[in-house]
Amino acid sequence: MFENLFRKKSVAKILEDAEKGYGDHESSLHKTLTVRDLTAFGIAAIIGAGIFSTIGKASADGGPAVIFLFIFTAIACSFAAFAYAEFASMVPVSGSAYTYSYVAFGEIVAWIIGWSLIMEYAIGNITVAISWSDYLTGLLSSIHIPALGIKGIHLPDWMTMDYLSAYNGHQHAEALINAGKSYANLDDATRLANNAWITAPRIGNFHIVADLPALFIIILITWLVYRGMKESKNASNAMVVVKLAVIMLVLAVGVFYVDTANWDPFAPNGVSGVLKGVSAVFFAYIGFDAISTTAEECKDPQRDLPRGMMWAIIICTVLYVAIALVLTGIVKYDTLAVGDPLAFVFDQIDMKVMSGIIAVSAVFAMASVLLVFQMGQPRIWMSMSRDGLLPKRFSKIHPVYKTPSFATIVVGFVVAVPSLFMNLTIVTDLCSIGTLFAFVLVCAGVLVLQNRPDVQRGKFRIPYVNSKFIIPVVFIALIVLGFTRFKEQTTEFVTNKARVFDPVSFITSLDKNELNNVQLQIRENQQLQHLPQQSIDTEAYLAELSETEYQSFVSQSKVADSKKIESGWGLFKHKIPMYIFLIICVFVTYYCITKNLSLIPVLGLLSCLYMMCELGISNWIGFGIWLFIGLIVYFLYGAKHSKLNAAYKAEKQ
Repeated sequence: MFENLFRKKSVAKILEDAEKGYGDHESSLHKTLTVRDLTAFGIAAIIGAGIFSTIGKASADGGPAVIFLFIFTAIACSFAAFAYAEFASMVPVSGSAYTYSYVAFGEIVAWIIGWSLIMEYAIGNITVAISWSDYLTGLLSSIHIPALGIKGIHLPDWMTMDYLSAYNGHQHAEALINAGKSYANLDDATRLANNAWITAPRIGNFHIVADLPALFIIILITWLVYRGMKESKNASNAMVVVKLAVIMLVLAVGVFYVDTANWDPFAPNGVSGVLKGVSAVFFAYIGFDAISTTAEECKDPQRDLPRGMMWAIIICTVLYVAIALVLTGIVKYDTLAVGDPLAFVFDQIDMKVMSGIIAVSAVFAMASVLLVFQMGQPRIWMSMSRDGLLPKRFSKIHPVYKTPSFATIVVGFVVAVPSLFMNLTIVTDLCSIGTLFAFVLVCAGVLVLQNRPDVQRGKFRIPYVNSKFIIPVVFIALIVLGFTRFKEQTTEFVTNKARVFDPVSFITSLDKNELNNVQLQIRENQQLQHLPQQSIDTEAYLAELSETEYQSFVSQSKVADSKKIESGWGLFKHKIPMYIFLIICVFVTYYCITKNLSLIPVLGLLSCLYMMCELGISNWIGFGIWLFIGLIVYFLYGAKHSKLNAAYKAEKQ
């Protein structure tokens, strides 16, 4: 039984099945894609929220030096891209990391990867759909046509927000208002969510809050993907042209407004400030792997897939670096922590027309990301269905459009329904951890197959550099650095030193009596006894204190210790992912020495695993629950209906 879980498919068998049309489903996919199309798909997937949104926050944290973070992250992504490219060249069929894991590790790991890829493509598309909705509503509100008396098209807030965001925003707003903060001083996101909850129509006590623009774009994109690869390719190429044209316009116009004085200091917050944006910047590159799901629709996949991936990453990196330099040159870096930095900087120099053009481009950018991801998920399910792990209908090819029609429709429902009520932060984190997990296993798969003589090789192979002379030295150097230059931080991590909660977490956890005690303490400290209770903004007061003053204030407050200080298991559990990373580093270093592992996939594995550790224990728990549900589905259906299982039974008879 245990051996059956790790039964593998050979490369020769996969390629033989591909030539036959996979037996039960004689219709094959149209082979229409070239290097140019693949590069366009990659750019379509990568350039989206990253360049139109998260680049602002990363620039605010790191200053102009954020360009080094984009370059570093591109190199880290390239490590994973090399691994994908080698597999795509070796196994040029749909399925991406799922198919590659079937070859390298066996059926159970392939199922786990296929199940986790649902988080990247399907759940990731929920994230993109919600973001697209935000861009669209912002664009509509900015439309002004005096001749028609139109001063912005404003959709009701409850119609443009998910249920959980509205509910959580309302609860957060009430807690802060009770703590003395005025409604006008709430941040925009909290005020918007609170208003959506309050103004929403009700059925009894149930508030009707749903993101309808997100639903609309999912239906539109699903229809486009259902119609066929040619239509999807043409739409993607057109949207990429629009995106690139607008970005070039931004660079061409913006360069004349750059003030080099804004680049001084170049790294205002040092290395730590630059690295603060690692996660946001890394996920600005996610999407290149979706190219590998189109392998069967490439004219020459073994040659074109690796080229398409690398060209997409290179082009996007150049654009990210150029945009970051222009943004930080036009305005001071610390003003860029906004959701729409490109439009923001042109607003600052009073170029409203450019802001409008950028807003339109952002709508196209997010739609093209949605298109590529919505195209990838059905092809993963199609591959799993061909192997018997999912019902046969998921691998049904439409006789006219030559697309996995049933799988495409199901993906549409899987993305559309949750987008109406799921929180953006939740789905973003789940998407991130699922993606990184796939990256880790693809890099590990290349290492597993590295010295296997029975594996048929493709045209592309990762350049070999022996890691035994590099990884152990780097690992030891980092340990020495941790216990010398960063001794205090390392000691706090190892000894699990208690720490005080931040002001917002502290205030929002208090009940009414505890809040009254804290406000009384503030009045006594500042001699404000004459002011009424609601006149004191508790959160703002605490946020303005220095770290030492804040810790002193919290230690003296008449509040339960569990609400003041994070310690013991409550603190240690957040460090578990990092301990897992360190343990795996030790094992990888050992195998680098004993097995002469290739350096590039090792670096890809470790860098992606480190990113996973930065996502926090709650996301690991959520991902673990998701995988557990997946294993239940596998043992109830997949293990019994697997074609490898049928072949195994036939051999025994």
